[in-house]
Amino acid sequence: MDHQYSLIVIGAGPGGYVAAIKAAKLGIRTAIVEERKVGGTCLNRGCIPAKAMLHAAALYREMKEGEKFGIFASDVRFDYEKIVGYKEETTDKLVQGVEQLLRANGVEVLEGKGTLLPGKKVQVEAGEQKEVYCADNVILATGSKPLTIPIPGIELPGVLTSDDLFELREAPESLAIIGGGVIGVEFATAFASLGCKVAILEAMPALVPNMDKEISRNLKLILKKRGVDIHTAASVQKIEESEGGYVCRYIEKETEKAVESQYVLCAVGRCPNTGGLFAEGLKLQMERGRVTVNEHFESSEPGVYAIGDLIPGPQLAHMASAQAMAVAERLAGREPSVALNIVPGCVYTDPEIASVGMTESEAKEAGIPVSVGKFIMSSNGRSLISKEERGFIKIIARESDQVVLGAQMMCARATDMIGELVTAVANELTVPCMLKGMRAHPTYNEGVREAFEELEGGAIHIVPRRR
Repeated sequence: MDHQYSLIVIGAGPGGYVAAIKAAKLGIRTAIVEERKVGGTCLNRGCIPAKAMLHAAALYREMKEGEKFGIFASDVRFDYEKIVGYKEETTDKLVQGVEQLLRANGVEVLEGKGTLLPGKKVQVEAGEQKEVYCADNVILATGSKPLTIPIPGIELPGVLTSDDLFELREAPESLAIIGGGVIGVEFATAFASLGCKVAILEAMPALVPNMDKEISRNLKLILKKRGVDIHTAASVQKIEESEGGYVCRYIEKETEKAVESQYVLCAVGRCPNTGGLFAEGLKLQMERGRVTVNEHFESSEPGVYAIGDLIPGPQLAHMASAQAMAVAERLAGREPSVALNIVPGCVYTDPEIASVGMTESEAKEAGIPVSVGKFIMSSNGRSLISKEERGFIKIIARESDQVVLGAQMMCARATDMIGELVTAVANELTVPCMLKGMRAHPTYNEGVREAFEELEGGAIHIVPRRR
């Protein structure tokens, strides 16, 4: 086997495999190193399995609530083992697809643990065998792993990470979730829909604290309506074993409280997966455990690049993929095709949540006068048909020239519709530009037009304010 490549990528997640395939398409001789299944956390232990479980749980809840549509079903039940099987089948198909794409594009897959050596060399260890490969450039894309908090009891067997939760073969009867960010609220949505008694303990004053305040308030109301016990500004002190499982002891409003559950999920975020990535004595510049890079994603070691969850910034699969494209394009002598500063955020609760660009409060803090167009989705025909809850679309435009600066959505299909607004923000499109496009009826996407029309004071389905 030839041990010399133009590019070696360590890690085959949504950053790594996209970098490898894009580079190969651009004529760069590429190899990729992966010690587990290709697809990384996203395909195997994160985005895809979580969304598969959310879909199954939503379908179960819809069937139970079919009476509101005139549909009556008896003996509606679920088989958790089969839900897990469906989740794994979905994952396996996507993994096989990535494997096929790597082969079809001539990317050499090196199976084993990848370690960066000095001089842009990579050691691949598989069992007792070790091989060293050389490259003109190396991309580090080993992603992240679940973060745990240093409190007493965190090591107990029933205290799970998201990885552990996916391994359960029976649905939990009760679950305490430490963390009310994206991971926490998505798991709360899924398991509450399956009848699990769920409690969320979030240290910040609001759920999904990095998103628009109105989204946080609405999400809390909806989850509470579905039986989720929510405690914000709650600081977990310790976890103890109990007769029924585990007890989380926490402080809320200066009062000591406790919640008991069969399992505890620690969903406080993720940290870079750098274990064994660097050879002894090889020191890249780091910041709080993440690799420091320049504007081209090059590390302090020339010719060594890092992307995705390894570096500072949003820990999102699509962010890693976009960065991967940019690095591969630059290595091929091209300018990046994606605007890396415009990053959509998505939460797959029910209703879905999506945002991009500035919020109204962020614009205010930055001293930018803005106009806000908001449409309540209860006036949208498609939302009425599907009986959606508390949905809205909000669009922020700069007052001086009506350039679209941001959007926040909480409604059905929000994660699909946000793409239109990402394009608008990335290309600095104006409100009149966005109104030129006709939107089909009846669709959820009509709400986007209504929000844009509201910015111009002419929304059809919004009752005018009295003067």
